[in-house]
Amino acid sequence: MEFDDIQKLMTGFEHSSTRELKIDDHGFHLYLSKNNQLAPVKVEKQVNAGDENGAAEKPATDSNTGAIKAPLVGTVYLQPKPDQPAYVKVGDHVHKGDVVCVIEAMKMITEVKSDRDGVVKSIDVENGDLVEFNQSLFTISEGE
Repeated sequence: MEFDDIQKLMTGFEHSSTRELKIDDHGFHLYLSKNNQLAPVKVEKQVNAGDENGAAEKPATDSNTGAIKAPLVGTVYLQPKPDQPAYVKVGDHVHKGDVVCVIEAMKMITEVKSDRDGVVKSIDVENGDLVEFNQSLFTISEGE
């Protein structure tokens, strides 16, 4: 199976309601799960998040509430490194394109960026939380 095919399969799986997927084909083994697991995930090949130009997947947003939602299932990190300050905190002004957090899924890091200018009204997750696809991460009020 080609690397591009695997990426397409993973993206399709992330956006589906399927909870687990296992493929065994002539020495190729792939197991994907959205279930909470205590065991670490073993990944044999690391890939960069986003497309060939390095652009990360655009987060889902809800224009009525100003919510920035998780674009994929994974572990959310609100700061770049444990000893560094959070990307944003309540009351911060953000601009369209500012990184507000990252999500790690299968050893891939995806930057989540604000799609609007505004003020952070709430942070709806804790650092290290497992988030579901389309789960609210932040509430941003526009025009302040």
